[in-house]
Amino acid sequence: MGSFCGLDVHKDSVFMCILTESGEKIEEVFGTLTPDLERLRDRLVEHHVGHIAMESTSIYWVPIWRILDTDFDVKLVNPYFVRQLPGRKTDVKDAQWIATVLQKGLIKGSFVPENAIQELRQYNRRITYLNRNLQRADQCIDLILQRCNIRISNYVSDVGGKSMRKVVKAISQGQTDPEVLVTLVHTRTKNKHGIQTIKDALTGVLSPTDIDVLAMALEEAGFYEQQLTACQQKLVELCGNYYSEELDLLQTVPGIKEQSAASIISEVGTDMEYFQKASNLVGWAGLRPRNDQSAGKIKGRKTLHGNKYLRIMLVQCAWGACRTKNSPFYLRFNLLKKRMNHNKALIANARKMLVVIWNILAKKQAYMPIAA
Repeated sequence: MGSFCGLDVHKDSVFMCILTESGEKIEEVFGTLTPDLERLRDRLVEHHVGHIAMESTSIYWVPIWRILDTDFDVKLVNPYFVRQLPGRKTDVKDAQWIATVLQKGLIKGSFVPENAIQELRQYNRRITYLNRNLQRADQCIDLILQRCNIRISNYVSDVGGKSMRKVVKAISQGQTDPEVLVTLVHTRTKNKHGIQTIKDALTGVLSPTDIDVLAMALEEAGFYEQQLTACQQKLVELCGNYYSEELDLLQTVPGIKEQSAASIISEVGTDMEYFQKASNLVGWAGLRPRNDQSAGKIKGRKTLHGNKYLRIMLVQCAWGACRTKNSPFYLRFNLLKKRMNHNKALIANARKMLVVIWNILAKKQAYMPIAA
């Protein structure tokens, strides 16, 4: 059976506690540099440790996992489920407590995917980060234009769209004539609001400093766009190399295209043995209503906390499926919308889509809609 070990992980230290079969308790503190972690591994081998548990502290657990996973049965534990009693919390006692609950079989390890999925996750989460920064850069460009009283963002549908980009690029190159700038705006926008209105919106008061700052902001947005495109291409390429069959199967679902299919695989993986039932995956994603009931009264039915990256992608895919006419998701959305808020109906469709994804990955079968 071997000894049991609990690790309390920090940024610059790892507290170790080993509980041997004879009842002996061994405690030691290690650093977090690679030689220190290799010394930790040797110490665990020396004391015949078979099972290890550690808290999922930020990203500090990742290097430890990589070094120990090949030689031991390692469990990553949510700190919420191994809380120490109030007034008894120290780093040493935390390690002791983790080892104790592991020895008694009271904890369950978190889902840690295989290395290929972890590689895909890095690209997918980088894409989310770049999207947020790109939105901030677009907002910064708009604020600079608003400062110069150029109000074109009031009339275009997207501050990061083509018309906006063309106008901003021309201004950053020194072109400030409204007669010239209005020719860069899409004809549909001019027809909707009138050419004179758009021309007035492009008439501003700009200084050389404003133009320089605008050029810098545009360059920043271009940098994020370039990195975003590179990450998306790499994500799809790697996913196609590792999981080409699953990538094709997921694209049979309405609303899921190549990019979103690769994103979903990067978060849930392809082996559904980790999630015995579809409801387990739904709960892990945070798309299942919570149980908050007391004295026979339901106090709340908000959805659970879950994987935010997966949830964002599923909601986007569900919205696309809801707009695919005559698809089961389209019909279900319009039916649910009659008796609940459209946002709740959208989340319900996202949950349904995740159930479909679980069945596709578990059975390795393409999506087959049931005839109405």
